[in-house]
Amino acid sequence: MARLRRKACIALFLFTLFIFGTMMGLRTLKPSDGFSDLAPGLELMPFAEQPEKRSASSEVISHPQGTVNPQDHTNVYNDIHIFYYMWYGNPKFDGNYIHWDHVMVPHWDPKISASYPKGRHSPPEDIGSSFYPELGPYSSKDPEVLEEHMRQLRAAAIGVLVLSWYPPGTADENGEAVEDLVPLILEAALKHNIKVAFHIQPYKGRDDRTLHDNIKYIIDNFGSHPAFYRYKTSTSKSLPLFYIYDSYLTPPESWANLLTLTGSHTVRNTPYDAVFIGLLVEEGHKHDILTAGYDGIYTYFASNVFSYGSSHQNWKSIKSFCDTNNLMFIPSVGPGYIDTSIRPWNNHNTRNRVNGKYFETALQAALTVRPEIVSITSFNEWHEGTQIEKAKPKKTATRLYLDYTPHQPDLYLVLTRKWAEHFNKEKEQWLM
Repeated sequence: MARLRRKACIALFLFTLFIFGTMMGLRTLKPSDGFSDLAPGLELMPFAEQPEKRSASSEVISHPQGTVNPQDHTNVYNDIHIFYYMWYGNPKFDGNYIHWDHVMVPHWDPKISASYPKGRHSPPEDIGSSFYPELGPYSSKDPEVLEEHMRQLRAAAIGVLVLSWYPPGTADENGEAVEDLVPLILEAALKHNIKVAFHIQPYKGRDDRTLHDNIKYIIDNFGSHPAFYRYKTSTSKSLPLFYIYDSYLTPPESWANLLTLTGSHTVRNTPYDAVFIGLLVEEGHKHDILTAGYDGIYTYFASNVFSYGSSHQNWKSIKSFCDTNNLMFIPSVGPGYIDTSIRPWNNHNTRNRVNGKYFETALQAALTVRPEIVSITSFNEWHEGTQIEKAKPKKTATRLYLDYTPHQPDLYLVLTRKWAEHFNKEKEQWLM
């Protein structure tokens, strides 16, 4: 009997020890870092002493009721750039709708084009977008709209607005000249500690000589404004930064006249010197950009695998090329892509937002290559569905617009701030 009692005590002791050990083991487990389900094959760089790495998805998407209050955040980050469009108009401020009534672009193959709708959109119920802005079909001239846009940008911690720009008196084929808006945007940005850079569009006749005129005009007219963005180079110069959209349309030999030290009308080491960023679409453009004398590369498009440059899987090799050749690499990330409201035949390039997951996957891919700057496509390119501006649910007799539900209209502002803060913490580690 005594032997049985002793065995029972030993068994009870071992069982108690097992339970205690199990509980202690469970206490040492750490929560998931939240990244593993975003982008298979992509991993963030290892960080020193970061026991609780958490993504925006684990902190924000799981709590969709939380929204950004702009008054709670005053800091912005100048290494987060976002492409911004000022081409919208409405009857109150412009006499008619501009861009919201965008034409449905026909396919270049007449046989394919015949299968799709034609004509223009008819605002305010029917606009050239698959989403509907919370502000409605607004005018870029409306000072209240500009103020609200700056509040949203600040809420998202975005430090640099990259303004889509055409020379005075010119515009895209669906818009009207809006050069007089630039001073208003600079003033609105200044109030929120946001800087303004320029995204020079491929207007008719653009080449190395006319771009020289553009640079001179922009710097002479806006370069002294406190909201005008200047980038501090490795040699401690503070230079304007210009994105050149569709830079590949001009031969690199022509660009070299403007962008290399020995060019016939170079801006280098002159009052109009700047940091010039060329667009990478095809792989061969890497070498063209280098030959042309550009200072860096960006990718713009928000549709993953749409082009060589916009494919996340290629960013590592692009960054390696840039590092080898002393170029800056600025990957462009976006929340999704859908332009079928204006290109109804282009459904194959649609990229679903997946309730913010697509955006986070792109951001993660960008951070993986350790860029100095990340660009976002876009704040308000509504035609291509790349906007992070607030959108609202909208249903009309003929249309059902997409929206950000089940999350709030500011979902992408929340995500952008979370990742901007994460990016800057990461950079501190990279520099250690």
